[in-house]
Amino acid sequence: MYPRSEKRLATGLLYLLLGAGTSLLASGYPMGTPARIGPGYFPFWLGLLLAALGLSITVRAYVARAPREKLERWDFKSLSWMTGSVVLFGVMLKPLGLVLAIATLVVVASRASHEFTWRGALANAAVMVVLIVGAFVYGLGLPFNLWPAFLD
Repeated sequence: MYPRSEKRLATGLLYLLLGAGTSLLASGYPMGTPARIGPGYFPFWLGLLLAALGLSITVRAYVARAPREKLERWDFKSLSWMTGSVVLFGVMLKPLGLVLAIATLVVVASRASHEFTWRGALANAAVMVVLIVGAFVYGLGLPFNLWPAFLD
């Protein structure tokens, strides 16, 4: 029996593996109770939920009503831009501050798009900086440095 939708099969199996792996890793932490949750409680149940979703998507890949879809070749160039932007954000956050790290993340990740324009990337970066700084620094009060340490 072959799947009708290779895309759904690949997506479902990926979710299933990530969810099961997350739950397995989280089971090594204290669970606690629903009234007093421990550090493993939320990731364990979230992993199970993701695994159940993956199983559902995997089964639906074999349903006769599913559209026939072939799995396309991966675009490794776009994948590299996306992964690199996240790694770059992690490296830049502490020395350069949240504003520059987010702006760099958005601009570098935008390079993954085949419709990339500098105007769109910079506009998107400005909006994301305002939203993220507003939500995390001012809304939640998280102690991020906004600018590089040498400017303080």
